[in-house]
Amino acid sequence: MTSDPVLDRKVQVLLELRKYKLIAKDEGKEGTFLTVQNPKGKTYLLWVLTGIETIGIRYINLLSKKAESEGLDGGLIVSSGRYTYSARSNARKRGVELIPPNFPSFNIFEHYLVPRHEILMAEEKEEVLKRYRVQPYQLPLIRTSDPIANVIGAKPGDLIKITRKSPTAGEYISYRYVVEG
Repeated sequence: MTSDPVLDRKVQVLLELRKYKLIAKDEGKEGTFLTVQNPKGKTYLLWVLTGIETIGIRYINLLSKKAESEGLDGGLIVSSGRYTYSARSNARKRGVELIPPNFPSFNIFEHYLVPRHEILMAEEKEEVLKRYRVQPYQLPLIRTSDPIANVIGAKPGDLIKITRKSPTAGEYISYRYVVEG
């Protein structure tokens, strides 16, 4: 895919963990563009940037315009470089997700200490809130900057179901409400 094997592995892990389906691939002079679809049916443009140390607002604008022109729902940038402050703030406004350089290049859920995490669909979320008679903000919180929330692609307002194995309870389920941060 690219000349950077670590970056290639990060992209593979990202596609695997978020259950993205690869639709199209386009090699360009600025990097590799992948068109992917999530399980909910939304389509995104994933841009893999190699050899760029600082990703600025220019890259956010380019990706946003390209995604809009192709009629896609949003975009993601994967890079080993750092993002400028203006790029991060503009990315939120334009619907572009910036995958951090410290994104793992391995499947963290394969470790025995990491429980299964999954983002609930809207119907499941309403069912859980109704069953426990709570508002989302009354549940324990998890920030979008949390490594697990970042890996599974949780957005503010999502509800995450965490399933742990317990020697006494068998299986223990807890929920976390995703907030900005």
